Amino acid sequence: MSARRVPVAVLISGRGSNMAALIEAARDPAYPAEIVRVISNRPGTQGLQTATDAGIETAVVDHKACPTKAEFETALATAIEDSGAELICLAGFMRVLSADFVARFAGRILNIHPSLLPAFTGLDTHERALTAGVAVHGCTVHIVNAELDAGPILIQAAVPVAADDTAASLSARVLAEEHRIYPAALAAVARGDLKPVNGRIVRKGLADLPPTLVWPDFPNGG
Repeated sequence: MSARRVPVAVLISGRGSNMAALIEAARDPAYPAEIVRVISNRPGTQGLQTATDAGIETAVVDHKACPTKAEFETALATAIEDSGAELICLAGFMRVLSADFVARFAGRILNIHPSLLPAFTGLDTHERALTAGVAVHGCTVHIVNAELDAGPILIQAAVPVAADDTAASLSARVLAEEHRIYPAALAAVARGDLKPVNGRIVRKGLADLPPTLVWPDFPNGG
C-alpha cells in the first residue's frame, strides 16, 4: 500500500517557475506531496498554462475583480479549501496576505523568498544585495506568518556574489537554488520532518533531511 501524499495548493501570479519545480518533484510517486490545484490571482498567466499542460487543476481568483481585499481572500480561501489542499505553497504570488488569512491556515503556508532572510525582505532583493556589497546572497523557504517575510525559516541556500554580478546574473543563480530547495522543504514539511512549533521550526526524523543551510562552493578555496 502506497504512502499517503499530502495535497498541496500552489498560489502564483506569473510564470510560476518555482511552481514548475514543485510539479516536477511531485511527478515521483514517492514524493510525499501532491499538487492538487494551482491558483492564480491573475488570469492568463504562463503558470496556469504550465499547470494545465501537467494535468493539474487550475483556478483564477482575480484580485481586481473583487471589490475589497477581504472578499478576494474569502474567494481565495474557498478555492484552496475546495481543492482539499492541506498545505499551501506561494510561488511568486505577488499579494500580501492579511493576518486573518494567515491565521486561517496557520502553519500551513510556505513561501520562497529570494534572499537570506532576515536580510532584504520585500522586493528588489538582488539589486539591494549588490548595493549593500554583500559577499553572499541566496534564498529562503519559510513558513508564512502575519509579518512580511518574517516567518520561521525552513531551509536556506547561499550563493556567492561575484565582482561582476548584475542583478540579472545574480537572480539567475539564486533562482536555480530556489528550484532546488523549495521541493526539498515541501517534502520535509509534508513528511512531518520539519514542523513549526511556537514560532520555531522543530526538526524530526533527521535521517534524509536536507541541511538547513545549503552552502556554496566558492572558487579558489574561498
